[in-house]
Amino acid sequence: MRPRHPETHRAHRAGWLRAAVLGANDGIVSISGLVVGVAASGVGPSAVLASGIAGIVAGAMSMAAGEYVSVQSQADVETADLAKERRELAEQPESELKELAHIWERRGLDATLAREVAMQLTAHDALGSHARDELGITETLRARPLQAALASGAAFSVGSVLPIVAVLLAPAGRVEPVTIAVTLVALSLSGALAAWAGGAPMLRGAVRVVAWGAAAMAAASLIGRLAGVAV
Repeated sequence: MRPRHPETHRAHRAGWLRAAVLGANDGIVSISGLVVGVAASGVGPSAVLASGIAGIVAGAMSMAAGEYVSVQSQADVETADLAKERRELAEQPESELKELAHIWERRGLDATLAREVAMQLTAHDALGSHARDELGITETLRARPLQAALASGAAFSVGSVLPIVAVLLAPAGRVEPVTIAVTLVALSLSGALAAWAGGAPMLRGAVRVVAWGAAAMAAASLIGRLAGVAV
């Protein structure tokens, strides 16, 4: 019986995690920046709230569509490369076998063993072997457009709810500072959580996200004050 050696890896999270982290942080920063900027212009709470809700709807749809289109482009490239590889395997099997053997030689095997490995891999799954070893395409890291779109759009919506809650709970005339405080706390938590899920230091993840969020809100506040007009 083969000994069991359970391992926990994070590579399978890469596709949806990247989209979810991007969506959540964009939701928090975009809507917070929008709310802070509009509040700084001097309008009433109802206008601030309306702008925030409109931003959520537009932003979530935009994030989902953008993720789908970009990841679908990657999927199209992978599909085209696999089709080309499939055609070459059918038309030039010996050349493809030599190519696979050469790949294993570059990884440290001698020529004889490299060719034997290439022959066995080809007999087992020729296209899969070339996809993995020549093209760098694996099932774990394959582009999944719909998964990325759903993760990004949903995460944006969840993240953008926080500044809206801040607007609803903030005392009259304190929407801007309350939203900024809530946003910075939320960004620190989301950055730390994303870093933990990806196996990176949590403090570093929190700091880098908070820094960008603070810069975005500062810029939005400045523009709102300079504009000073109702929207």
